[in-house]
Amino acid sequence: MLLLRSGLTRALAARIRPPQVCSSFATGPRQSDGTFYEFRTYSLKPSTMNQFLENFKKNVHRRTAYSELVGYWSAEFGGRVNKAFHIWKYDNFAHRTEVRKALAKDKEWQEQFLIPNLALMDKQESEITYLVPWCKLEKPPKEGVYELVTFQMKPGGPAVWGDTFKKAINAHVILGYSKLIGVFHTEYGALNRVHVLWWNESADSRAAGRHKAHEDPRVVAAVRECVRYLVSQQNMLLIPTSFSPLK
Repeated sequence: MLLLRSGLTRALAARIRPPQVCSSFATGPRQSDGTFYEFRTYSLKPSTMNQFLENFKKNVHRRTAYSELVGYWSAEFGGRVNKAFHIWKYDNFAHRTEVRKALAKDKEWQEQFLIPNLALMDKQESEITYLVPWCKLEKPPKEGVYELVTFQMKPGGPAVWGDTFKKAINAHVILGYSKLIGVFHTEYGALNRVHVLWWNESADSRAAGRHKAHEDPRVVAAVRECVRYLVSQQNMLLIPTSFSPLK
């Protein structure tokens, strides 16, 4: 009788146990190894962009001595102009802490770049992001322009919308309408936010590819499913600087 009761208990528990929701979007080796990417955006005062970028160009070697610069761009279109956007790679949070401490002690960096350029800035923003497990950081075939598309998704995280988002992005990639550089999920910043970085040969080729994608039923079907979870979307056309590793 006791065995029968215990068997019924297990059966009932199995029935009422909530389903295990899992998404490849937020789990995987790129998260467990600690590597992350910091998105930094500097909003500069009008007419100071060229001066700021020239100063950084002269001192970029001092900064990259401490951590890897993935890319550095100026914003051409999309929201406020006079923006410098850059991505830095870190092994883990301890690595970033060590870098920030070292920079604070580096007199040449402080005196030749940081202090003179603080007066040129209006605002600084920083986000910590992870490269999603189903996407590796790619390099473009040649120099071009970049588009950063930021998606604010509904609360619930990748377990809710991750799979449909992946299908929508892959629909564009497979059909070749644009070159995917990376997909990044925000860890510190606005949650449920995903940044997608695309490369195109030019702004005109990007426009042509976008028009074709809008007329492709395969892309339309994938996007229609994903937008059910979308709150807002914004994009920026980015021009790589002469010292940017990604060009």
